[in-house]
Amino acid sequence: MMLPALLSVACSVSPPKDVKVVDNFDAKRYLGTWYEIARLDHRFERGLEQVTAQYSPREDGGLKVINKGFNRQKLQWQQSEGKAYFIGSPQQASLKVSFFGPFYGGYNVIELDADYRYALVCGPNRDYLWILSRTPTLDANVRDKLLQTARGYGFEVDKLIWVKQQDN
Repeated sequence: MMLPALLSVACSVSPPKDVKVVDNFDAKRYLGTWYEIARLDHRFERGLEQVTAQYSPREDGGLKVINKGFNRQKLQWQQSEGKAYFIGSPQQASLKVSFFGPFYGGYNVIELDADYRYALVCGPNRDYLWILSRTPTLDANVRDKLLQTARGYGFEVDKLIWVKQQDN
């Protein structure tokens, strides 16, 4: 349905070629709620607004992922729960995520604020990209910096959907 759910279907866990993931990653600092500021379109999140991702620790050492968004057409909230595990070292922000049984997809943090206030995340290829923030809005200078990074990695940033976060 949302963020990593679509990655589960992709069945690839490695980041796209020539895309570097964040080193010195601290999963404990990444826990909590993230707001989806922008995304490349895909069927799992199509039409959803006010999208958030909530990360918490699992007893088995992985992360619990709860994605939630409001479907304006159906006038209802949609939610999915998944699990994520590091592909290699927990200090590298490259994880495999599953929402559908044994099928995993990639979740790769490719830029992260030193204070963990915003992140740029991609899937296993350049068709999946998200801009996340700890707050429902993002400063224009930060947005432009993330767009520049994504463009440098070959993502089609002109196709990003800017997610409505406020219920107006």
